[in-house]
Amino acid sequence: MGGTTSCCVSGSPKLRRNAHSRLESYHQESDLSREETGCNLQHISDRENVDEINMEYNPSDHPRASTIFLSKSQNEVKDKRKSLFINNHGMSRRKYSSCSTIFLDDNTVSQPNLKYTIKCVALAIYYHIKNRDTDGGTLLDIFDEKLHPLSKSEVPRDYNQHDPEQKQIYRFVRTLFSAAQLTSECAIVTLVYLERLLTYAEIDISPGNWKRIVLGAILLASKVWDDQAVWNVDYCQILKDITVEDMNELERKFLELLQFNINVPSSVYAKYYFDLRSLSESNNLSFPLEPLSREKAQKLEAISRLCDDKYKDVRRAARKRSASTDNLCGIRWAPAILP
Repeated sequence: MGGTTSCCVSGSPKLRRNAHSRLESYHQESDLSREETGCNLQHISDRENVDEINMEYNPSDHPRASTIFLSKSQNEVKDKRKSLFINNHGMSRRKYSSCSTIFLDDNTVSQPNLKYTIKCVALAIYYHIKNRDTDGGTLLDIFDEKLHPLSKSEVPRDYNQHDPEQKQIYRFVRTLFSAAQLTSECAIVTLVYLERLLTYAEIDISPGNWKRIVLGAILLASKVWDDQAVWNVDYCQILKDITVEDMNELERKFLELLQFNINVPSSVYAKYYFDLRSLSESNNLSFPLEPLSREKAQKLEAISRLCDDKYKDVRRAARKRSASTDNLCGIRWAPAILP
């Protein structure tokens, strides 16, 4: 108060003139070319624009981009639907709700069914391997099962020639999830990281590297999603012949290829969940439908009441903002007399 130094010192006209003069000298020096100054860094605005363009086509980052596994399964899904229509003579066996009975599945976006979610993720990985590009992308040694085997048994020479079956992929993923006690949400995040790796690193998942890619995605997803993450040494207890150093190197390389982008927005998570449901329905892997029981109806009603109480104040505030002119011109209701 009254001193020479205060928080409003930046408002002085003298200081503004000094700042303006410094800006002018800076513009004069910036006329030099980047070669003369020795600075070849890209401008930050250019980098942001490039990232935004790439993000629009990356399904693991952008919620509007179509998932890769769903697009790769479209061709075979059409053939399967045609064969099922011919075999069943166009008759559908799907259960539909009626006025007396409501069929629901034990699967929601906030709490997916573990067994069927793992089956859907295994099916998505199967389509990735089967419909991969024939030319092939970059082959990385860290994911090669010949260089880094998961067991002491001898790897066959044609290990990268035969595509694995869906059941084989499902057994591998189910073993890791049951032994590490991972959640169903972790399976969806695993698929997000897998497709993000294929997009960022520009590689293809093939018969020779799918196990280590899936293992790295599960390892990272369990640490990011679960509060009590599984340590790398715990995976060595599941896979007896793998070392902790190999697990550490796999995790480190996976993170580097992801550019340390482990963020999964809720919109991206929901997109992968519903695309997995679409994949399961198109492959006759639909979640089992059960009649709505009294106990389950009471639970759903209790959950809806909690949500209603939670957002009641928000709706009330929104209603007040939208009805701010009601006092100016009120609406009066009067009984009408019809002749």
